[in-house]
Amino acid sequence: MTANASSSKPAHNRTIAVIGLGYVGLSLAVALARTGARTIGFDIDPERVGECRQGLDRRGEVEAHEFVGTTAEFTHELSALADADFFIVAVPTPIDEARRPNLRPLVRASETVGAIMRPGAIVVYESTVYPGATEEACLPVLERASNLKAGQDFEIGYSPERVNPGDKVHRLETIVKVVSAQSDAALDVIASVYESVVSAGVYRASSIRVAEAAKVIENTQRDVNIALMNELSTILGALGVDTMDVLKTASTKWNFLNFTPGLVGGHCISVDPYYLTHKAETVGLHAEVILAARRMNDSIGARIARECVKLSGKRGAPLRRVTILGLTFKENVPDLRNSKVFDIIEALLDHGVHVQIHDPVAWPQDAEREYSVTLTPLQDLTPADAVIFAVPHAQLIEGGWPLMRSLLPEEGGVIMDVKSVLPREDKPQDVTLWRL
Repeated sequence: MTANASSSKPAHNRTIAVIGLGYVGLSLAVALARTGARTIGFDIDPERVGECRQGLDRRGEVEAHEFVGTTAEFTHELSALADADFFIVAVPTPIDEARRPNLRPLVRASETVGAIMRPGAIVVYESTVYPGATEEACLPVLERASNLKAGQDFEIGYSPERVNPGDKVHRLETIVKVVSAQSDAALDVIASVYESVVSAGVYRASSIRVAEAAKVIENTQRDVNIALMNELSTILGALGVDTMDVLKTASTKWNFLNFTPGLVGGHCISVDPYYLTHKAETVGLHAEVILAARRMNDSIGARIARECVKLSGKRGAPLRRVTILGLTFKENVPDLRNSKVFDIIEALLDHGVHVQIHDPVAWPQDAEREYSVTLTPLQDLTPADAVIFAVPHAQLIEGGWPLMRSLLPEEGGVIMDVKSVLPREDKPQDVTLWRL
């Protein structure tokens, strides 16, 4: 037990099973165990379970010291969940190749829970879904697998995750937790469980569908706003005006929204809007603004590649080799899921350009296994005609202009600062700088 763990079981008096030990589930399991509640973390991946048992989170959300003395039990054995009476499902909800919701992980998790749960259980879903999915897609699976009746033998609820990977300020404990349930009685228990770990408190949504909709529009709103910035960046770039200078100037107005252009990847913002647009189509609606935003944000990788080719041509030299710095979907996070840096790579390869990639945070085996991409150590990079600084990891920012310049040939070249983190006033004279 950790030094901060409670010596007695918390007021909710529940044995908790967290299904899925990703970003959301692992943090939640460790935090709940710290309150004194018996907590079982379950994942179908034995390797992931083994890492958790060893106090290792390769994604960096749970630090080593947080594992020390934890009472959380980690397992991939279904039988280990037999004592649980409160289940939290925190599995991925991706999209398929046609950008339609892929609910298979959620259905399989529901089958797992249904097979082991007993009367009196409460099942709470945290995965991002469209409004209605919990009751329409998950509840029937629970009933079939358990031979129990929802609302009579067990209850369900929904509490959307709000994890921001890599953020050490906005964490589970400090973000208001939305909770919802089928009944007031179940809602009281669910609120009690989350209140035991969330110091920011909980917000009781009026229904499960309201909570589902609130979650999916949180990321959709960000996607639409970033798409606007990306479109403005395209227009301003064509006019020869620096986008960041414009945004800095505009932000002097009190109600200007502080969004910036960029690559929009990861497992949330680039995925969640498609859950909402899919549901809209089932009721005969076409989500024009949301889908237009998705098209805009999905086009940025190819645009960066085109600009790179164009700038190299203006310097009077063909673009033969490009170094890309950063491969993950976000700075200081090792997660490669839906990283839009791969769009840049594919577009450059289509132009016949040789691409070499360095990322000090990503796991090389993940890059090789998931995308057949080989990461190159910094010291082994060959001087390239252009450097695309795609993901501003702290280690790369620390290297600054000296690092960027060292990756170009003697005659200089192109530096593409996608997130505009390099100070322009320090730019070497033989470098052509581009900022999104």
